[in-house]
Amino acid sequence: MSPTIFRYKGYRFFFFSREEERIHVHVIHAEGEAKIWLEPKIELNKSVGLNSKQISEILDQVEKHEKEIIKSWNDHFNKT
Repeated sequence: MSPTIFRYKGYRFFFFSREEERIHVHVIHAEGEAKIWLEPKIELNKSVGLNSKQISEILDQVEKHEKEIIKSWNDHFNKT
């Protein structure tokens, strides 16, 4: 199961239900994908097929939606 948190300009921001405990978000696009850590700070973990402009745009969206991502994560995993 991989719940979608939000979509932005062809990017899908989501996480996998059974991956790891550290809060992070996956992003997929027609051109590639990325994994972004939210703990201990927002940073790129890895990406494939995306250019630096796309990565910057993704990181900007993760910063803008940080609270929403964390809330979705906590709601999904029943953490408060």
